[in-house]
Amino acid sequence: MAKNDFSAEAAENYEQKCLCVLVLDISGSMNEVIDNTNIEYTGQTVSVDGKIYDVVTGGISKLDNLISGLHDFYNEIENDATTSQRLELSIVTFGDYVQTIQEPALISNSSFPVLEADGDTAMVDAVYEAIDLVAARKQWYKSTNQPYYRPWIILMTDGEPNANQNVPALAQRIQQDTASKKYEFLPIGVDNANMSVLQQIQGRIPAMKLKGTKFSSFFKWLSASMGTVVSAEEGQTVDLSNGSTDWMESFSI
Repeated sequence: MAKNDFSAEAAENYEQKCLCVLVLDISGSMNEVIDNTNIEYTGQTVSVDGKIYDVVTGGISKLDNLISGLHDFYNEIENDATTSQRLELSIVTFGDYVQTIQEPALISNSSFPVLEADGDTAMVDAVYEAIDLVAARKQWYKSTNQPYYRPWIILMTDGEPNANQNVPALAQRIQQDTASKKYEFLPIGVDNANMSVLQQIQGRIPAMKLKGTKFSSFFKWLSASMGTVVSAEEGQTVDLSNGSTDWMESFSI
């Protein structure tokens, strides 16, 4: 089967669908320990994204917090009778290379992903992968007569893209696509993320900075927001401020 070819797939149900594509940074810097409880130094160092880190055992890393928050998100969606039947989740990860580790599916048909951090930051390539996936899934919805809400692409990164990544071209693409309402794009900066890059590629929604490493708060907000989106009437302005102040400023779409 060709990449992003869903032609052989049958519709699970005919509820109005909303696709949410999480584009997750799993570059080596996500292994940085942010909770030093019970850590032990090995005496070794490693260079990641131009920075030198001590190699330790124990503690809680940014990746650990991301995984914990993602678990909360899966549980919240699965336990919501409406959202679980309407929200399709896909996950694209990027380090040295880009990989779609979760094809679009309802939570009930999804396995929790295995995330391991390593490598650099192929961020631009990952967002293009998500854009292509959204376009293919929308075409599948149409071919199977399933109504759908505007898809979401949510980028989470703690660094900045590799030097060979064409940020201006991506910025132009996102601005054009979001202006024509092909999808919503929400760029989230974690920790030491280059916010100027994320502000450059933002669409209708401004780039947001995660407070500290509150992944859990973010994913709880996201599950509530997706529930609001899939319950809204067509054309209705949706207030996404509920719970958002714990990790960022609120906004409406």
